[in-house]
Amino acid sequence: MRVLVTGANGQLGRALRTVLDSGNAPSEYAGYVADWVDLPELDISRMASVEEWFAKHGPYDVVLNCAAFTNVDGCESDFPTAFCANALGPMNLARACAQHGATLVHVSTDYVFPGTEAGERVESDVPAPISAYGRSKLAGEGLALAANPRTHVVRTAWLYGDGKNFVRTMLSLAERFDEVTVVDDQLGNPTSATDLAREMLRISLTDSYGVWHCTNEGICSWADLAQATFELAGVSCKVKRCSSAEWKRLNPQSADRPAFSALKNERLQTTIGNTMRPWRVALAEYLQ
Repeated sequence: MRVLVTGANGQLGRALRTVLDSGNAPSEYAGYVADWVDLPELDISRMASVEEWFAKHGPYDVVLNCAAFTNVDGCESDFPTAFCANALGPMNLARACAQHGATLVHVSTDYVFPGTEAGERVESDVPAPISAYGRSKLAGEGLALAANPRTHVVRTAWLYGDGKNFVRTMLSLAERFDEVTVVDDQLGNPTSATDLAREMLRISLTDSYGVWHCTNEGICSWADLAQATFELAGVSCKVKRCSSAEWKRLNPQSADRPAFSALKNERLQTTIGNTMRPWRVALAEYLQ
């Protein structure tokens, strides 16, 4: 199996390397050969850069695209950069994959949904993003699927792993403060990068192409996640819960977030099987 991982220095890219090297990947990946690449070596937003990379290093069986501009507030103030990374990038990779007969696994987000309806979103629900980040990611989904019929779009949410993330931010704040203020009316699925990496590799082996939802099981708010992080880590910091409206007044430049962005792993359940763990179980392992 020849593999290309873009965004290799990010949380998910590192998790994929760990899973593949630890022997926890599907047996089809035994003896795999991979190229792990990130900026500045490969700029996926430039088709010429992608074509040059494939010509020098390809062909590949599977391309796992973990590269993205994920700063939600930053996307709001710099949409051109967000669109280049999150929309043109996956399109360029999809085109190259189509030319070389490779499968593309592209990572997307729960923020493609508006979050105006309570409950869990399934893959067939209609997206309508309310932020620049969500719009750029939705564009990337459509462009990638159109450019290569062998494309899997894997939507995930609230990711944490080896890198900057909400869980680490909360633990860092707890070292300096006795109390932190966290939004309590945005609901979603905290997701372990390690668990997502394992499931992405399983998805890559099926020819059931299209959109997938892949998060750890269970729903909570950001405040719930902060509380669980402190409890499982044995930290005494308290959580002061606030509303999104209150947070917006304190941070007027912040992007709007969906209130209900929880995803349901429906396609996993009905096809290859859903092996994603409850979010508190995965979080406890991460904190250990």
